[in-house]
Amino acid sequence: MVMKYGMMLALAASLGLLPGLVRASEALAKENGCLACHKVERKVVGPAYRDVAKKYRGEAKAAAMLEEKVRKGSKGVWGPAPMPPQTQVSDADLKAIIAWILAQ
Repeated sequence: MVMKYGMMLALAASLGLLPGLVRASEALAKENGCLACHKVERKVVGPAYRDVAKKYRGEAKAAAMLEEKVRKGSKGVWGPAPMPPQTQVSDADLKAIIAWILAQ
């Protein structure tokens, strides 16, 4: 998934569409409440998305693993603050947001 998304990003960038895709994914993260605890560049309550992307770069199953962590909640990976389950995020939005995070 990450590799496929990376290829899509490269194509979008070559066509001049990347700024629109980035804004759309960031907008999804904001709409779904993700940016209340996370930022792209810096840690807030949860880790910076850039750090998440760096940690899981090259892992084939990273997207699926992160989807499960978001759905079920997680604690102890990035410190003591738990992330509660995020069941309100649609499957399509979750996939798009995670692909965007991993592309940081």
